[in-house]
Amino acid sequence: MKVLICDDHKIVREGLKQILLQLREVSSIVEAGNGADALRLLSSDNIDIVLLDISLPDKNGLEVLQTIKTKWPLINVLILSMHPQEQYAIRALKLGASGYLTKDTASEELLLAVKKVSVGGKYISQSLAERLALQFESDKQPQKHAMLSHREFEILIKLANGKSLLDIGNELCISDKTVSTYRSRIMEKMEFTKNAELTRYCMENGLI
Repeated sequence: MKVLICDDHKIVREGLKQILLQLREVSSIVEAGNGADALRLLSSDNIDIVLLDISLPDKNGLEVLQTIKTKWPLINVLILSMHPQEQYAIRALKLGASGYLTKDTASEELLLAVKKVSVGGKYISQSLAERLALQFESDKQPQKHAMLSHREFEILIKLANGKSLLDIGNELCISDKTVSTYRSRIMEKMEFTKNAELTRYCMENGLI
């Protein structure tokens, strides 16, 4: 099988390549440092599995995932992210991801996940599965953040962590004015007026 690794950090891509090459089923590996390059490779190459990061410099990884599953529904996508939050996993799985792992996952678990999704299975870690089960049991009504778009949710988490509009803009390669617009939408949808309310909400709901 042919694998595409999409991550903006070259050292991460190199590490993942060394792990994946342990599988005899992997015939070749191609790399992309951003969402646009990943989609370009997918349109010109026969890729079987995509290892996709959520935090990319040009697009939100969930947006890239959505495009992949719309254009190439048979390609298996395994999300490999630095974000352990259940909400990222829920969103990814609803969009059609075959699995969700955090970047601190052991190499053996990554190989197991790749093998499983390569034959059409789904994979999430046992610890994440337990947290998701508990969350589904406790959810009596839709939570406020469920109404947010993928980009709005991403910015919500950054705001709740105390990052400034400028810092968020620099990380996402957008202007601070655009971030401010997103913040206004978030505040309106969630019926908040202050960042402190966002932070408290995220802490109470286990998002940070």
